[in-house]
Amino acid sequence: MFWKFDLHTTSHIDQLLDREDVTLRELMEEEDVLQECKAQNRRLLLFLSQDHSMQELVNLITEEPSSDLEEKTRFKFPNIACELLTSDVTLINDKLGGDESLLEKLYHFLEQDPPLNPLLASFFSKTIGNLIARKTEQVISFLRKKHNFIGLVLNHLDASAMMDLLLRLISCVEPAPLRQEVLTWLNEEQLIQRLTELMQTERDEERQSNASQTLCDIIRLSRDQANQMPEAMEPDPLLTVLESEENVARLLKSMFEGEKSEASIVNGTQVLLTLLESRRSGLEGLMELYSQGCERSYTVSGSILRAIEPHLKDFQQLLLDPPKKSAILTTVGVLEQPLGNARLHVARLVASLLQTSDHSVCQELCRLNTMDLLLDLFFKYTWNNFLHFQVELCVASILNHSAHTGLQIPTLQNHDEKAVQGSESQKEEGTPVMLFLCYMILDAWEENDRIQAEGGTRRGNMGHLTRIANTVVQNLEKGQVQSQISDLIKELPEDCRGRWESFVGQTLRETNRRNTVDLVSTHNLHSSSEDDDMESPFPNDLSIQQAFSDYQIQQMTANFVDQFGFNDEEFSEHDENINATFDRIAEINFNIDADDNSANAAAFEACFKERIQQFDDCEEEEDIWEDKEINYATQVKSRSRYSTQLFGVSSSSDSSPKGPVRNGQRGRGSASEEEEDEEGAAQPPTQTATSKKMGSPQTPQSKSFSKPVVSNPGPGELFSCRV
Repeated sequence: MFWKFDLHTTSHIDQLLDREDVTLRELMEEEDVLQECKAQNRRLLLFLSQDHSMQELVNLITEEPSSDLEEKTRFKFPNIACELLTSDVTLINDKLGGDESLLEKLYHFLEQDPPLNPLLASFFSKTIGNLIARKTEQVISFLRKKHNFIGLVLNHLDASAMMDLLLRLISCVEPAPLRQEVLTWLNEEQLIQRLTELMQTERDEERQSNASQTLCDIIRLSRDQANQMPEAMEPDPLLTVLESEENVARLLKSMFEGEKSEASIVNGTQVLLTLLESRRSGLEGLMELYSQGCERSYTVSGSILRAIEPHLKDFQQLLLDPPKKSAILTTVGVLEQPLGNARLHVARLVASLLQTSDHSVCQELCRLNTMDLLLDLFFKYTWNNFLHFQVELCVASILNHSAHTGLQIPTLQNHDEKAVQGSESQKEEGTPVMLFLCYMILDAWEENDRIQAEGGTRRGNMGHLTRIANTVVQNLEKGQVQSQISDLIKELPEDCRGRWESFVGQTLRETNRRNTVDLVSTHNLHSSSEDDDMESPFPNDLSIQQAFSDYQIQQMTANFVDQFGFNDEEFSEHDENINATFDRIAEINFNIDADDNSANAAAFEACFKERIQQFDDCEEEEDIWEDKEINYATQVKSRSRYSTQLFGVSSSSDSSPKGPVRNGQRGRGSASEEEEDEEGAAQPPTQTATSKKMGSPQTPQSKSFSKPVVSNPGPGELFSCRV
């Protein structure tokens, strides 16, 4: 065995530790230093936990490496040092968390002027985060003594690693009472208010983005943990501040004060959307929820909605006058005035507000005619599916919540007729938005059909337009606003009402039918066999096929072996019993109506006679095991190709003057055979062969050939086999 040779290799680290002058850098040069550390190499851990080693490890992750080093190896040792400090080894955690001088050295990293090195910031955040999770009380006690800790972290928030550090303070502190103390401390430090101030337009975009993401993550983490905690626990103070009307108003003020900035608007809107978002129900689930006329599974805080409502006019103005953007080149051409991320987020906000079904907010949106502007954008930007989906959500929300909120379907005010094509004369001020939507659907569909008929490309919003039309039709049939939509449809002009009825009964129905057809059908798949062109004389009875299929499925059960009809005893060595019962197999029944005089019976009989050779029982069969003497003689006729292939013997035309040699036929006892033998004996022998008795049995298929007997061949004798 291999262990006899003592192939076990000792780590080179142990050899280095035998030296008294070994240095930390020498150990970190070894490839398996991390593996040995996590494997609890006692000698290595004792060396690493020494004061001078810990000081050097902390220095490596907090001090900038020399710029003279090669770039690919410049951060090699800081990276290894971070991995060693966060290897989750108790000895190292105790040393680092219990030594205040080491914590002071780590904290000193935050006191540097921004910007921080992003890689070193990630090493620092990972190390502190590991200590927060493993040495919670010691580290929290140390950080609370530093009155400027939150300010320093926010000062370096342009580095995403600082955002991770704040989230670890909120989510990784255990037990629950200690976590509540930390949340109270962060609230006393006004963490939420200071993060909101970073959303102001004059701040740099990176800091705004990280502040927005931090607020969104705090909202989600706080809500998730509040659902898991018992009701007796105190409410999360950070979440309470975030959902307060005062803080939301402060956020909106920072978004709209001063010059309009797309980054400030987008980042601030993301926080509002997080405050309004549902419990991760999914988009398809949300659409299904609306189609069934159901309510949201939770109630949005009224303070959030009361703070947003006065600023709805500011969001409306963003739809009319967004931040300027330059033209962009797309796959469908040059877009002179892109939609922009700001207007897309406004559409998302409007959809979320409509989903709340708040009467006051919905009335304000109707008064501002926001839905009309979104429909204009829907048909103007035909290739922006992000916008199309938000408009679809808005339509679904209006149709599903108008009835039970007492909200009338909004009317059309100050419509910009340049944004759409067709039927402009019918879109007058005061037109209900649902009628306007019907006009738009009909005009857009006819325009798309015209473009496709001319060889153009199908518009990109036709899929969402189909779903919007289906939503209108479903609510017209059985929705909560069925009566309102029915009355509005009746108010359509006669020609337009006829177009709508024709569209619903024919065009939309055919589109829905095509959309439900499987892309791949398995019903007409055929094999590539040569027999495909052959017509079977038997009828293709599907009922018989189905019966046999059901029978097969019935047999393939967990106890299939027990039901099949065999058992182990029937296959034992002492009893070669192959007469096992087939009772279960015989249970299948086929109802075949075949009379003796029917065409099916005649076809079956014809096929039977053609393909199956009958055997005559009266014919005396030859004993295949009987030893018989086989005489060989020189043949003057060639053997057939089949005999040549069987025995591996080839012959040429000049091996016999009379041409090819032919195999002997069964029952060669006639005078012609004797003449052939005499004629062959007179010719000079051309090839020899030997034969010997065959001891293996022959199958019935090979019974036409007798066993060859090998004899001493003479020169030139030809090998042949009597049959």
